[in-house]
Amino acid sequence: MATSKLFDNDFENKWCPGCGNFPILSAMKKAFTDLGLTPADLLLVSGIGQAGKTPHFLNCNMFHSLHGRALPVATGAKIANKDLNIVVNSGDGDCYGEGGNHFVAAIRRNIDITLIVHNNMIYGLTKGQASPTTAMGMATPIQPAGTMSSPVNPLALAISQGAGFVARGFSGEIETLTRLIVQAMEYRGFSLIDVLQPCVSFNRVNTLQWYKDRVYDLGETGHDMTDKQSALERSNEWEEKIPLGILYREEKPTFHDRVKRLAEGPLIAHKFDAKAVAAALF
Repeated sequence: MATSKLFDNDFENKWCPGCGNFPILSAMKKAFTDLGLTPADLLLVSGIGQAGKTPHFLNCNMFHSLHGRALPVATGAKIANKDLNIVVNSGDGDCYGEGGNHFVAAIRRNIDITLIVHNNMIYGLTKGQASPTTAMGMATPIQPAGTMSSPVNPLALAISQGAGFVARGFSGEIETLTRLIVQAMEYRGFSLIDVLQPCVSFNRVNTLQWYKDRVYDLGETGHDMTDKQSALERSNEWEEKIPLGILYREEKPTFHDRVKRLAEGPLIAHKFDAKAVAAALF
């Protein structure tokens, strides 16, 4: 019987004790196991940041890319080999800041990958400056008078740009997060899970208890995940009540469905024609 230990490795982990990345890592291992995957079936891609280190702590194929560039790398890998299960690990700064344009482009393409954003609303690796999701007015070591910009709402942005699978998880609820990861990876197309997590070193406002006092399960409310207007309304809930679960789901053609040549099979299986390539180049 397969266990999540299949994905363990002995790479030294230096995340802070109490970091929300630990339960996210556990949920990923459990989800991969529940899906019956082996390390050879998986490619994890990441950018820069503490979240970007996640693939280091898993036994599987991995690619650690540049800051904000995980999604383009994952897109290229999926185009080359559509049979790979590709999961991108990114932080709120890495994905919604440096990688913001790539985030929108991946949604528009509907490339068949799963994006897990570790959202602690701060840049942790670089000692705590405001990220795109930091609340306006929150003081940080770099913005002692409080950040002056309004925060990005990643779920509303994803829904408005046409993402077919938009969900929110919480590092304090591993079982719920595990189920979300399974459902996201089973979805054909671009799937986003924005995972709320505490940063115990640099965000003293949005703590584990702060989230526990506010989160609730959308599945217990009768929410219709196919209703885009309702999903947008839920995505704007914050401060007093924060919904967890799948906000929006819509079946739609993937990038591979739209490009006829890709539908014929993975590029790595196509016969290489040196003469045709040379003719196209020169």
